[in-house]
Amino acid sequence: MQLDNYDAKSGRFVPVWTLEIQTPLEDVNKILDAVMEVYPLSYGRYKRNASISAEGMETAIPDADSTTELHAKTYQTGAVETYPMVELKLSIERKQDILEAVMDAIHDVHHYEEPVIFLREDWASRAAYNPNRDNPNRWWNNGRGLPNKITSF
Repeated sequence: MQLDNYDAKSGRFVPVWTLEIQTPLEDVNKILDAVMEVYPLSYGRYKRNASISAEGMETAIPDADSTTELHAKTYQTGAVETYPMVELKLSIERKQDILEAVMDAIHDVHHYEEPVIFLREDWASRAAYNPNRDNPNRWWNNGRGLPNKITSF
């Protein structure tokens, strides 16, 4: 699908790759910091943009010749292992050199030797910034302001 001629007063769409990375919550900042060394994770006028899901679980049965067998003292052949994780989503330009640099940065700091990462071709919105900022639905006009900040995770 091409959206080159998409013409809405609200803005446009740009082609991006979305990476969805499974990781423990405590490693999110480490991954984002590593990616920021090679790519700004820009979204419009903002940098270091990412989405972090609520904590869930990942599960697997490690093979007998896996790193888990080698390094985990509690490993049992054929046993199901389940651990807490979040999905960290970020988007980058659809350029192979950027993808390679970002993937190398993630792999260098990820806690798994084979991180679970999904890559999708997506289209991301980009707003047509309007100098007339009196829209009553915007956070600075709606009486609620910004949501409460999350200061640690």
